[in-house]
Amino acid sequence: MLFPKKVKFRKWQTGRKKEAKLNMPETRGITLAFGSFGLKAETPARVKSNQIEASRKAISRTITKVGKMWIRIFPDRPYTAKAAQVGMGKGKGDPQGYVFEVRPGRMLFEVDGVDEATAVKALKKAGAKLPLKTRIVRRVAL
Repeated sequence: MLFPKKVKFRKWQTGRKKEAKLNMPETRGITLAFGSFGLKAETPARVKSNQIEASRKAISRTITKVGKMWIRIFPDRPYTAKAAQVGMGKGKGDPQGYVFEVRPGRMLFEVDGVDEATAVKALKKAGAKLPLKTRIVRRVAL
C-alpha cells in the first residue's frame, strides 16, 4: 500500500467539513497527462491507501502486461482512530493509515497501450473499488 516514507507531523488536524468547500472543483490534475484513457472523480471523498491499491490491482490485472498505468493520486494525509471500548476524552487516537482528499474533477488513474474496450473495462472495475462517483474520459484526437 502507498504511504509516505517520512512525515513532518504524525497527526493532522481534521479539516473542514463545509459542503461548499468540498464540492468546489479541483484546479490541479484535471486533464489527461500521460495516458489515452483516464478515471476522473465526480464527487468529493477521502480515498484510503488500501482503496487505491485495490483499484490498482483491478486495472493491472485487466490491462495485463500489454498496457501501462499511472496513479495520479498519493495518500499523504494521516487519519486517526481510537481503539475499541475507549471512553471519550484522553487525547486523540493513534494514526491508522493515510488518505488522499479528492475533489470533483481530479484525475485518479490513467491507462495507455490497450484498446478502448479493455481500458474502459479496467477503469470501470477500478471505479467500483472507490468510495466516490467516477467518469471515464478519453483523449481527443487532433
